[in-house]
Amino acid sequence: MLDGWARARIDPLLDHLAVSLAQRGITANAITLAAFGAGVAAFVAISLEAYLLGLLLLLASRLGDGLDGAVARHTQKTDFGGYLDIVLDFAFYGLIPLGFVLADPAPNSIAGAVLILSFYVNGASFLAYAVMAEKRGLSTDARGEKSLFFTTGLAEATETICFFVAFCLFPEWFAVLALLFAALCFYTALSRIIIAGLTFGNRS
Repeated sequence: MLDGWARARIDPLLDHLAVSLAQRGITANAITLAAFGAGVAAFVAISLEAYLLGLLLLLASRLGDGLDGAVARHTQKTDFGGYLDIVLDFAFYGLIPLGFVLADPAPNSIAGAVLILSFYVNGASFLAYAVMAEKRGLSTDARGEKSLFFTTGLAEATETICFFVAFCLFPEWFAVLALLFAALCFYTALSRIIIAGLTFGNRS
């Protein structure tokens, strides 16, 4: 929901940084891998209850996630680059809640499992919609130039980052925040299913 608002404010800065990185020969895929490495480090820090360090690494990871696409636009976009970005994004999204579960299993395990399930369902609704949209030649620039068809929703990348930041700042509230975010993700998935029914239901 907030991605459009956030992109309008962040993209000019990312674009400026991307030009500098591209001129130094740094590839989009290298940034994608580095961003995921920072995400894995954030997972480790969080699982060891080093929440503020985890927060810094998490933010560094998401900065890299924004930069890789910007660098690709200034160099060469590839289907593999888009594929790698999506796969590692979903891996990152699962790792952060898992870190909180490992840090304090008793209060966090059920809420963490529900949140990861909601990511799974929401991700499936997003990717399946993208496949059907590609099959029918649909396109959109609602979230900028992307490798896949991006359907908007209540829970998008900006909301995810906001909740992850809140998890790190208020780890004792993880269970409550995780269940709240899971509800938003399930709602987003349901809305995509309804939209898919309206868009694809009468077409083969």
